[in-house]
Amino acid sequence: MGCGAFFVLVICLAVAAVDCNVEVDALHEWRQVVYDPNDVMQSWDPTLVNPCTWMHIACNSNNSVTRVDVGNAGLSGTLTPALGNLTNLRYLEAFGNNLTGTIPGELGRLTNLVSLDLSNNGLSGSIPASLGNLKSLRFLRLNSNALTGDIPTKLLQLVPWGHLRLFNVSHNFLTGSLPSGESKGRPAITIIVQDPRA
Repeated sequence: MGCGAFFVLVICLAVAAVDCNVEVDALHEWRQVVYDPNDVMQSWDPTLVNPCTWMHIACNSNNSVTRVDVGNAGLSGTLTPALGNLTNLRYLEAFGNNLTGTIPGELGRLTNLVSLDLSNNGLSGSIPASLGNLKSLRFLRLNSNALTGDIPTKLLQLVPWGHLRLFNVSHNFLTGSLPSGESKGRPAITIIVQDPRA
């Protein structure tokens, strides 16, 4: 192997290791603020170079995290802004837990996200407008939380202009409404309109 080719290989491996370490750091930071009574995050070992062997984590062929699936795991605690560093993430499934606090605006950096399911938790505060950056998003489930305020216009624009097919914000304390019907020749999306809480 020539000196130049070896140098390129070393650089590529270093970049891959840095990406994996950023992902390990992000997931470990989240683990640190979550109470995990069923030990679903037990294998999340921050001393490993990449998290692809961890339970409830899936990776692509480049060993980058594409899926975090901790639904119905009995977790309590908060979501951390560091989750926005999982730049290749396609699925974030954290439904049916006892997560509280706000939805970090940093999740709007997850531009490869196809599904975001934070339903059936205790999340509060407003929906970050930055989620409107998620042009690849097809499924957004924020229902059955304690979210307040208006649904951000930027997020609503994903209905006619993005790929969004399921937009569930029911059973919160939100104001405003969702568009419905066909738009620009696209098939109608599945919409579950906000149901007011008593």
